[in-house]
Amino acid sequence: MSNAEIRGRFVWHELMTTDTDAASDFYSRVVPWKAEDSGMPSYSLWMSGKVRAGGLMALPADDGSATPPHWIIYVGTPDVDATVEAAEKLGGKVLKPASDIPNVGRFAVLSDPQGAAFAVFTPASTPEDGVSAGGGMGDFTWHELATTDLDAALGFYSELFGWDKGRTHDMGEAGVYQIINHGGQEVGGIWKARDNSTPPSWLSYVRVEDATKAANAVKAAGGRVLNGPMEVPGGSWIVQLLDPQGGAFAVVEAPEAAAAESAAPAKRAAKKAVKKAAKKAAPAKAPAKAAPAKAAPAKAVGKAAKKAAKKAAKKSAGKIAKKVAKKGASKPAAKKAAKKAVGKAAAKKAVKKAAKKAAKKKAARKK
Repeated sequence: MSNAEIRGRFVWHELMTTDTDAASDFYSRVVPWKAEDSGMPSYSLWMSGKVRAGGLMALPADDGSATPPHWIIYVGTPDVDATVEAAEKLGGKVLKPASDIPNVGRFAVLSDPQGAAFAVFTPASTPEDGVSAGGGMGDFTWHELATTDLDAALGFYSELFGWDKGRTHDMGEAGVYQIINHGGQEVGGIWKARDNSTPPSWLSYVRVEDATKAANAVKAAGGRVLNGPMEVPGGSWIVQLLDPQGGAFAVVEAPEAAAAESAAPAKRAAKKAVKKAAKKAAPAKAPAKAAPAKAAPAKAVGKAAKKAAKKAAKKSAGKIAKKVAKKGASKPAAKKAAKKAVGKAAAKKAVKKAAKKAAKKKAARKK
């Protein structure tokens, strides 16, 4: 992506907190992230699988303003200095002047005319790898601005980043929710806070598989649920939350249709792989039908069956005899069984003798 195309895109999200170790443990239990060392002093990366989801750093200990823990969004611009100048002309303020991060890019921290803080960023000329394209599980997929003047805020950001006014949702007593578009896509919303309980600020939403599960994980890990889970127009489920140190964030569960759509490419790829494997495994030419085996002569079959039956009967008789013996059969019974067995053996011998004699006679007649 060129620097010209980056204007108005939400390109980075950073948590500034009082306890980075506690934050690392907390977020890894709520969203699919792990904190890893960035190679820069006192700065960690939120990793969602193999891609970078954002950054984590400690609030300066000597910060006289006692800034509370917070998430800050970074919006892309092709020229940080020009954007800072334009923001000031539109009524914004500079909270941190433009400065360079070696091999990373140039940034500045600003506030809009109503007081919501945000940062602007121009990446270094070297292409960034390992950054998610957006929209996946663990990505920031929505950005919401609470403000004291909806129309003024919309005008400021539209002028600065080229955002377009999208659809509006009537929230009843809560007023109007104004969708903002960038590059033809809905990327966030703006709403007017009804009282001073919500100061002008940006809230970013992380995509999760199950919003209710994430809310329960937040409570179990020491965080707070501010609002939700609740369904919003379009079928998504959201929960607005606070981490244990006080950083505000939100999670969003995509509607079923969107979830199915995002899973479709993987399903198609799997189906294609199965088809390919099946094609590879199939023989190049179907084998000829095997000829049916010739029927065995009835006589041979009968003979074989007779032999098998005889063998089975003998085996069975042997088993029964053993069983009886084991159980402690009486002597008369044992004698009787033995006598019967001897009789059978004698009969068998007589049959064999008779058969042999008959064969001899038959041979003599032939002669």
